[in-house]
Amino acid sequence: MKKIEFTREEETAIVQHIQNYFSEELEQEIGQMGAKLLLDFFSEKIGTHYYNRGLYDAQAVFMSKLDDISDAIYAIEK
Repeated sequence: MKKIEFTREEETAIVQHIQNYFSEELEQEIGQMGAKLLLDFFSEKIGTHYYNRGLYDAQAVFMSKLDDISDAIYAIEK
């Protein structure tokens, strides 16, 4: 799988969220560089798990719709 990449705007927003989380929830400060490194780490090590979960969820929706189509076709058979 290719590396997960974000636009500059997405990366800036995510880094800000990380900094806010550290400040509000952990009562610790993390600089922009530290937050960026943490984002890179999670993207590389954990991002694929979220990506795969999204694929599994999309596949389940697709299969459910395919079942609906099969049922509809069966219903109109003569």
